[in-house]
Amino acid sequence: MPEKRVLGIEGTAWNFSAAIFEKDLVCLHSAPYTPVSGGIHPREAAQHHASVASDVISQTLAEAGGKIDAVAFSIGPGLGPSLRTAATTARTLALKFNVPLIGVNHCVAHVEIGRWYTKFEDPIVLYASGANTQVLGFLNGKYRIFGETLDIGLGNALDKFARSHNLPHPGGPIIENLAKSGKYIHLPYTVKGMDLAFSGLMSAAKDASTRGEKMEDVCHSFQETAFAMCVEVTERALAHTGKDQVILVGGVGANSRLQEMLRTMCEERGAQFMAPPRTYMGDNGAMIAYTGKIMLEAGSTISIADSVVNPYYRSDQVDVTWRKDAGDLFSNGQSETAERGAEASVDLSGADAVKTRLSKGYRVKELDEHLITERTRAEARIISSARRGGVPVPIIRDVTTHSIVMEKLSGDVLKYIINEVHAKEAGVTVGKLHSSGIVHGDLTTSNMIWQNGRVYLIDFGLAQTTDEIEPRGVDLHVLFQTLESTTENPEALRSAFIDGYRSSFDEADAVLEREHEIELRGRYL
Repeated sequence: MPEKRVLGIEGTAWNFSAAIFEKDLVCLHSAPYTPVSGGIHPREAAQHHASVASDVISQTLAEAGGKIDAVAFSIGPGLGPSLRTAATTARTLALKFNVPLIGVNHCVAHVEIGRWYTKFEDPIVLYASGANTQVLGFLNGKYRIFGETLDIGLGNALDKFARSHNLPHPGGPIIENLAKSGKYIHLPYTVKGMDLAFSGLMSAAKDASTRGEKMEDVCHSFQETAFAMCVEVTERALAHTGKDQVILVGGVGANSRLQEMLRTMCEERGAQFMAPPRTYMGDNGAMIAYTGKIMLEAGSTISIADSVVNPYYRSDQVDVTWRKDAGDLFSNGQSETAERGAEASVDLSGADAVKTRLSKGYRVKELDEHLITERTRAEARIISSARRGGVPVPIIRDVTTHSIVMEKLSGDVLKYIINEVHAKEAGVTVGKLHSSGIVHGDLTTSNMIWQNGRVYLIDFGLAQTTDEIEPRGVDLHVLFQTLESTTENPEALRSAFIDGYRSSFDEADAVLEREHEIELRGRYL
């Protein structure tokens, strides 16, 4: 059977691009929009797309000889005016050539072009672009989001910082160049389990330059801090799932330092890392054409009437009909003598468990030493406080700068065995934790142990003492994301957890309401 030839049209934000994909990429043409000042202006971007669409499409079709079997377009997420312009172009062409129409999720297209180029079958994906920063993995027919930004995308954070210094758009490449000659200064590092936040870092970077720090040093530190946060949550997803491949996609992924840091992390873990070339990193028609092709082969087309764009279309809402595999999880199993998480190894060979935080080659030395020391001290202190509050946690025996000696638990890690009974008991435990004025900070099923009918909490490296509702809501959001991304019955498990949580924490309903608000914050991406 001859290969299908699909025309792909990308127009979610700054770039209007078209490509044709057959067995391989046939041709690719783009016409980027560059704002005169400031960031992307949605209406101006749409007007730009409308003005260049005819030329870009004509060049693409002419180079390919005119024949196409389908038209694919980016249906969302993105800027509404830009999306509508690209969609109108796609509908017109589908009707003109009397071929099927395919609505492609922009985020998923980044993932699929990365999988196509790298030939990685089932990787963890770090997707870093202007509006989106997500860590994704595949399970049961959908790309699940293990973690994401809770405020702004990494690219937008870099661009906003650049604009505050009157640097042209896009700001990322300029910051990358300035960073090469800079030195590290301390800036806020905000990781919340597998989630991230960049707005505080961006504000601190602005303040640093205002008080006289060299621009090169601020750019260097902004990159080192933001990228280390992204690599850390990617490693957390690797450690939690047991996968051994990582790809980097999205416009920010073109940054050579971010690629270097991910490669270093993967080498330290014995995992594989690849990133597609710059051509496929930024928003481009090739990723839409390729994803449209595999969707066409799976029968995933839409009618003209159903081709309404969705600016809020998330990657985890897409039914991935073209993949027949289920996505592997926890394939590495458990070791009887040692466990390695995202930031520490645990020696289980003796009478006690010895947790040692590992130096990370991808982080600058000053940041690495600061995080290791602070997290080790905080973890030992908060575990002891939690135990006094009646929370099931291991007993602390000894603490050094990098290590904690503690009681060895003999139960099962919850991620391997979780059912509704375990989930309810986990809710009871977390309710007790929050009642004690403590939030865990990394509340995943990797950090819960089922032993003697109770759920014990471990790994308090990101924990803090607070009575504020926001971090409690983030705690639950991290856990609910974990259930969604790694279990086949997340709603039942979530419901059981909530039952247990309410039974042991009087303020449970207020925290659950805040968790829902936190979830909605990500829905604009």
